[in-house]
This record gives sequence, structure tokens and C-alpha cells, in this order.
Amino acid sequence: MTDREDQVAGLLLAAGGGRRLGGRPKALLEHRGRPLVEHAVGVLRAAGCTRVHVVLGAGASAVRERARLDGCVLVDNPEWERGMGSSLRAGLGSLGGTGARAALVSLVDQPGIGSLAVARVLAAYRDDTSLVSAAYDGTRGHPVLFGAAHWAGIAASATGDRGARAYLTEWDAAITLVECGDVAKPYDIDTEDDLGHLG
Repeated sequence: MTDREDQVAGLLLAAGGGRRLGGRPKALLEHRGRPLVEHAVGVLRAAGCTRVHVVLGAGASAVRERARLDGCVLVDNPEWERGMGSSLRAGLGSLGGTGARAALVSLVDQPGIGSLAVARVLAAYRDDTSLVSAAYDGTRGHPVLFGAAHWAGIAASATGDRGARAYLTEWDAAITLVECGDVAKPYDIDTEDDLGHLG
């Protein structure tokens, strides 16, 4: 295990309720014959994240029953309906005391972002002050890597569905952008039309 793999934990935000998908939990949408959350965990692991924390919310008990998430730390977010910010806070909170020096954050509903893009972001990690973001044609996107020195500030500003957006805007000059547009497509699975992206 390299220092990078030991120090950076994968953090998968998988609590969304799929409001625009008729209330189907996004984690349980089927992709390549298995729940989307399984696919997303596999991407993090293939990219080099040996430790993966998964934040669950909508349909958490069903996700635990139906998805194979062996070896993951499962984090329940009872406030998932308040938006991604609450899941980000829960996930970062779960990393306290683990020895992790950074969190590589990915979203369960972006199956077009594979392990090549995630590995590029992971490779840009330096220390607990790192702030790294994938970019698509120069525009910041996911996944993002937050060094532990930033966790408290991110948690304090993460509200609603904005996640870490406000914090990243404030710290824009410190962010290392890693272009991933050649190896990934950053679409979200938000609406019925988006389901066509799932295999």
C-alpha cells in the first residue's frame, strides 16, 4: 500500500432520494446488473482508494440489504432530505480519528466518471492541505479531493444541495485542477431521461 492509498479515503455520497425519478433512491438504480452504489464503490477501489466510506440516506436499509458493500464503512445520514451538504458533513465526520489525511469525494449518480478520472485526482494529492478537483474542459467538477486541513471549513459551509461549492469558490486559487474530459463524462442521473445512460 502506498502512502497515498493509506492517507486518502474514498468518500461516496449515495444518500439522494431521486425526487425527479419518482422517489427512487439513486444508490439502488440498476447499472450493469447491479445497484449503482456498488458500481461507484468499485470505481473508487479501482482508482486506488483502499478505504471507502459510503454515506446512505434514502432507502438506507434497502441499500444495506441489496448492495454488496463489503469492507466499506457505511454512514447513515438521517438528514439526507436537507441535501448534499448534510451528506458531506456526515461523511467528513465519519473520517475523524481514522488517520485519513484527505477525502476523495465522488457522487453515486455520475457513472460516466470512471476509475481513470478518479485516479488522476488521487495522484494530485500531496498532503492534508491539498484541494484537488477534476475539470471538464476547464470547468470544475467531480470527483474532488479535500485535505483534512479543510474539513472543518467545508463542514461549516456545506448547506442544502450546494455541498462544498461555497468553500471551493472562496479557495479557488488554491485548487489544483486535473483535466479529465478526455476520459470521463460528468453527467448526473437526475431525471427519467437520464436513465438512458445506465447500462
